[in-house]
Parts: sequence; C-alpha cells; structure tokens
Amino acid sequence: MSPDVPAPALRLHIDLDALRSNWQALDRLSGRARAGAAVKADAYGVGARQVVPVLRAAGCRDFFVAHWGEVGDVLDLLEPEKLSVLHGPLTDADAAFAHSCGIKPVINSLEQARRWLRSGGGRCDLMIDTGINRLGLPMAEIGNECLRSLDIDVLLSHLVSAEEDTDLNRLQCDRWREARAVIPHQRSSLANSAGIVLGSDFHGDLTRPGIALYGGVPRAEMSGLIRQVVRPQAAILQVRNIVAGDTVGYNATFTAPTAMRVGTIALGYADGYLRCWSGRGRFHADGQELKVLGRVSMDMTVIDLSKAPHIGEGGWVTADYALPQASALTGLSQYELLTLLGNRFGR
Repeated sequence: MSPDVPAPALRLHIDLDALRSNWQALDRLSGRARAGAAVKADAYGVGARQVVPVLRAAGCRDFFVAHWGEVGDVLDLLEPEKLSVLHGPLTDADAAFAHSCGIKPVINSLEQARRWLRSGGGRCDLMIDTGINRLGLPMAEIGNECLRSLDIDVLLSHLVSAEEDTDLNRLQCDRWREARAVIPHQRSSLANSAGIVLGSDFHGDLTRPGIALYGGVPRAEMSGLIRQVVRPQAAILQVRNIVAGDTVGYNATFTAPTAMRVGTIALGYADGYLRCWSGRGRFHADGQELKVLGRVSMDMTVIDLSKAPHIGEGGWVTADYALPQASALTGLSQYELLTLLGNRFGR
C-alpha cells in the first residue's frame, strides 16, 4: 500500500455560510426570477464539489459549467436536467454524452442545433449573441426554421459590460427581448452577477450569477450585500532572523532597514499568488498584519514576522484576499484572483 500523502501546506478557507448568504441575496435581488449558479472552472476556483451541495441546499436549481469535462465533477451532486454545458455539442460524441447523462447542452449555432437534432434532440438551452461576438447564435439567424424543432428550456444571452453604465446594456436587453418574441422557449435568462442589479427588465425567469456568489462585487450597489467567501492560507516553511542591509528574494528588491524576523511561506505564483503581490501583499496571524517582502517566487513568498513573535515553522498565515480590494491593489480582475488559485490548495 502507498503511504498516505501528507496534508498540503496550502489551504483555502471557504466560508460556506457566506456562500449560502450570497446566493440568497442574489436570489432576492432577482425579484420574480430565480437565481441559478455558474459553477464552471471548478466553481471559479473555489471547488465545485464544495460549492454545489451548499447552493443546492439553499434552493439553487440551475447550474452551468463550460466544458464537457467538468460534468463529471458535479453530476452525482444534482439532478442531471439541472445542469447545462455552455460550450454546446461541438461533436457527435458531445451530443451522445449529453443524452447518456441527461444533461442539457447550450446550443450556440445552427450547426450545433442540427447536430443536436440529428442525435435525437430533446431538452436543451439556446444562447443568442446580442453583442458580445463570442459564443451564441447571431441575431440575423434567430428566425431560422431549424430552431423551431428544438425543445428549448432556457433562452440565454450574455451581457458585455453589465458592471458599467453603458447604452450597450439596454441595446442587448432589447435584442434579447426581440429573440424571445421569435424563438419558442420555456424560460429566459440574461443577467449575470452585475446584470442582476440593472433591474427586472434584465432578469427574465432565471439569473446566472457567478463571481458574486464567491465574494466578488462587480457593481457598487452590491457592496454590503456580498460577503467574502475565500481566504487563502499558507504554512510557514522556515523562520529566520536577518540584519540591517540583508536583502530578500530574487533580484534583491527588498533590503532590511533594521534587524527583522522573517518567514518563508509555501505560496507562490505557481499557486496563483502572482508577482504583482511582490512588496504589496499582506497576511495576518495573531491579529497582526504581516507584509510581503521582496519578490514572490514560484513556490515561496517571504513575509515580515517581526510583529508575530509567537508564530513559527508549521504555523499558518491568512492572505488579505477580499476580491474588490485585492483587484484594486494588483490590477487583476476579481475573476482572475479566484480562478488563478492552483490545485495545490487543500479545499
């Protein structure tokens, strides 16, 4: 027998109560619509197997992944008809897989629509491109007769700039309404996290929050409603005392102004803690703020332990990682801050 693998020196503290609270807040903001959940990219890096049961217990009934390969992570956690795959059936094998599992493909083109119908058809969703020019059926094709043969549950579109006040929001909403009048469907959905606060015109029957579920605040109106969900934590690998004039890390970008107690933690840019945190990041332990010193390395970062004399090797520190503030500090988007977090974290 192989020996048990030791516990990782990195972990994500996931506040499941905050996750539940965020979904409930977004569901309330959705008015008459119901809030679903985007759980693609391993629930934005949080961990889909941790997230889905909590949201399902809270009342969420519609879940969205991007890749077919993500289905296996969550299929045993919910009813298959509640799961949609955004990338749609690119091949006949994709369509056959959807049928075998009972999940819904999101149709994005006439070619995908025909492929789905050839495979036997059945319940699906349909994405209309109202302005993002990414995935989705162009508006010029919404009258195609092929679409009338589809059994469409949710007619979707996706907002380009919902976090901003722009005329494009209203234009997309109008195009979405036009498509709804032409294409037979059961339910409709336009709003992502930011789109929810644009008002009931954008809601339809189902909203599709993602980043706000996990602690992101894409619009100021959501401040105070959305709670932080994820806090990265790292173990201290080594503690040392340095003297004035000693440098820390690659390229000697930090020079100690006085004698200092410093610690090396098991976190680096390979884990998604990128070099933009160099000299800027903050950690906490024992109620003290601990600054990042010098450059972040691939697997390690050095922090100032001068204010935390009682923490030593094997101790744990918690990163400042509230998404809106971390985004403002680093220039990374709130989405990147989550999805960058690597698989060396215990979740």
